[in-house]
Amino acid sequence: MITILTTGTRGDVQPYIAIGVELKKAGQIVRLVSFENYQAWVKSYGLDFYPIKGDVSLVASSESMNDARKADNPLKLILSFNKLKSLVGDLQKDFFNACAGSDAIVYHPGVSIGYFAAQYLKIPSILATPFPMTPTKDYPALIFYNTVRLGREFNLITHKIFEQVMWFASSSAIKKFWKEKFGNIPEGFATPFGKQNTRTNPTIISCSIHVFPRSKDWSEFVSSTGYWFLDEEADWIPPSDLVDFINEGTPPVYVGFGSIGDPAVAAQTTQLVIDALKLSGQRGILATGWNGMSKPNRIPEGIFILESAPHSWLFPQMTAVVHHGGAGTTAAGLRAGIPSVIVPFSNDQFAWGRRVYELGAGSKPIPRKKLSAENLSDAIKYALVKDIKDSAKNLGVKIRSENGAEAAANIIINSLEPKGRI
Repeated sequence: MITILTTGTRGDVQPYIAIGVELKKAGQIVRLVSFENYQAWVKSYGLDFYPIKGDVSLVASSESMNDARKADNPLKLILSFNKLKSLVGDLQKDFFNACAGSDAIVYHPGVSIGYFAAQYLKIPSILATPFPMTPTKDYPALIFYNTVRLGREFNLITHKIFEQVMWFASSSAIKKFWKEKFGNIPEGFATPFGKQNTRTNPTIISCSIHVFPRSKDWSEFVSSTGYWFLDEEADWIPPSDLVDFINEGTPPVYVGFGSIGDPAVAAQTTQLVIDALKLSGQRGILATGWNGMSKPNRIPEGIFILESAPHSWLFPQMTAVVHHGGAGTTAAGLRAGIPSVIVPFSNDQFAWGRRVYELGAGSKPIPRKKLSAENLSDAIKYALVKDIKDSAKNLGVKIRSENGAEAAANIIINSLEPKGRI
């Protein structure tokens, strides 16, 4: 049995389900471990599920998590991670117990107890990260990506810092749990990420080589597999009024900020977006999501208000997408082959905004603090020029040619002892 440890919101868990589905297709028994909120969802894909006690919605709305989401520079992020430590302490026992009977453990970098559990059980561990985090001299770590560039050696240092930040968030909780259970700490107790560079302990990254080329200074057992997409539209039936709106005019612009945003200014943000679409001469679909935007009392002509829809179904029908720059939403926009306008709020969103612009697949990002109807309108107009549209289209073709989840599953299977391979 292969156990996958992950945490976070629905968008964080979704790529790991995609890996689980591919492993199941290859004949493996898969157990996915995450918050109990996701049990029915995960089981609907035929995967075993081990629930972690706790309500992800309460964690996501906590003061500590809100501070982390608002961190718009590396220092603020590091300070916010110190507060996040209190949220992960009680989870370690469940994550460890979930690993019993496993042949291999796949873990999100936020669940680094997976490495130590695998060492204890003497089985392979696979670091499965939703963003590039293996140290390289080629580019800075994502939380430093949009800061000043100081050369290749500095790039390497930023990755080392980021590894320590990720480790710092859970190390004390793991240490406490381990001492309570075993009376000591794990042998070689230190950040595990740099140890994930062998056949039985590889690293897999949910990123396309066409977005961040594979670094030559990585071990052969560190792989950018392509994105781990989970298409959900097979059983999803779109509302008829949404289909009618899309078909009744030119392709609209999608605008949505996911779970990011301040509900206190949701109405103001919604009006700003509507004004920007009018200035740019575009129709729009506004996804209200959790709290980023709200439904206005009067919906103007050419605007459709949507709570949510699968990105894999919706994005290919848009002319451009405006979003916060979350890793998953950015990947979905690139895969659709349409231009992006990224409005980063915090953390790695600034990196994805800058990278999309560097790739010629979208406009220069607009930090949320500087967003106005005028500059959003200008960004939409820029994103819709022919060169940007062609660049985004070509990049989309390359990304759609990859099957990241299948490639990741093959690496995981290859990490097993010979008796466990198929």
